[in-house]
Amino acid sequence: MKLIVAIVQDTDAPGLTKALLERGLQSTKLASTGGFLREGNTTLLIGVEDERVQEVLELIREKCRTRTRLVTRGFPLSEAPDPFLAQPVEVQVGGAVVFVLPVEGFFKV
Repeated sequence: MKLIVAIVQDTDAPGLTKALLERGLQSTKLASTGGFLREGNTTLLIGVEDERVQEVLELIREKCRTRTRLVTRGFPLSEAPDPFLAQPVEVQVGGAVVFVLPVEGFFKV
């Protein structure tokens, strides 16, 4: 058995959890923040049998695509040390960070 820890963008989480449920896979959802933009993320804990790990990873790839977005840095144009620093910057958002961990035991109490 494996524990998959998937950290995904909040906007991608509903589609992923729905796809997991449609395949009979349950997950535990944790709210989290972090990353470059300090935006809301969702951390999903997904326990699966070894033979279903690839299936889950494919769902994550399908539902959590990266995309580009324009963001501005956090200071006003008048206070920017360089006017170019206040210009919007294109960054990639979305995708997922995934950890697959071995599970020694699983207990439901």
